[in-house]
Amino acid sequence: MPAVTVENILALPRVAEPVAGAVSRPVHSVTTAPAGFEGEGFPVRRAFAGVDLAALDPFIHMDQMGEVEYAPGEPKGTPWHPHRGFETVTYIIDGTFVHRDSTGGGGVITNGDTQWMTAGSGLLHIETPPEELVVSGGLFHGLQLWVNLPRAQKMSPPRYQDIRGGDVALLSSPDGGALVRVIAGTLDGHEGPGVTHTPITVLHVTVAPGARVRLPWEPGYNALVYALNGTGSVGPGRQPLRMGQLAVLGGGDVVEVGADASQESRSPSLDLYVLGGRPIREPVAAYGPFVMNTRAELVQAFEDFQAGRLGTVPAEPHPGHDVL
Repeated sequence: MPAVTVENILALPRVAEPVAGAVSRPVHSVTTAPAGFEGEGFPVRRAFAGVDLAALDPFIHMDQMGEVEYAPGEPKGTPWHPHRGFETVTYIIDGTFVHRDSTGGGGVITNGDTQWMTAGSGLLHIETPPEELVVSGGLFHGLQLWVNLPRAQKMSPPRYQDIRGGDVALLSSPDGGALVRVIAGTLDGHEGPGVTHTPITVLHVTVAPGARVRLPWEPGYNALVYALNGTGSVGPGRQPLRMGQLAVLGGGDVVEVGADASQESRSPSLDLYVLGGRPIREPVAAYGPFVMNTRAELVQAFEDFQAGRLGTVPAEPHPGHDVL
């Protein structure tokens, strides 16, 4: 980690120092993600476990997938499964995932790529490691974030955004101590490639040992900081934060983070997934793979899935043919 970096960070555009009088957001809570398994048995950390949905809005769920070093034959994925009413944002830091769906869509994401899937009215999909990774084994690490859709857009047609790692906006902190990747939204006037239904910002920030960075943040957004790797601190009070922990921040204009001067050899820097957005503030009825506004809509989603109205699993391709 990280998958996307630069040789000379000082050659990048700089994030401006926040204006005088800007308020650093205090830490509201820090929670530690419990470990679990997803799909066919790949390890995950449930990043949002124990956090009130109101504090997460417009986000619903997030899994850190890995970091795991697979032996040959061990890589795993998910079986076919449905989604409706929200978006999945899959960010692969190390390794490769192959996606297929019931609409005929699909793609390969690897080493810094993001696949932004708007499930909308619903579809079936599957995520698997490629055959060559299953054979060889290797490092796998990523995130999957669920972004809620507002009521008016929950039944919109499914769509995809394949964001290559080289397409993200790369920025430097003023002193060069942090590399900021803008995946979606805007930071200090710099736009990421991800197109969103509601205003949000998604960043991957790598902070060098001993460095601190103050990121200007939209006051109307919430702010969440998840530690992917390393140890450091968050907020004006320098609340400790380590791998697998989520900090929910209060109101203000600035997200402030720093890396400890000493890091583990296998985690040479502090890597953070920083996200926030304008809350939707609508009722949420979520169960399994569906995120709707009412229980009746959830029941309808399950009925539509069982009746095949979210699509059917396509026939397996013939050997030697491209699955994508």
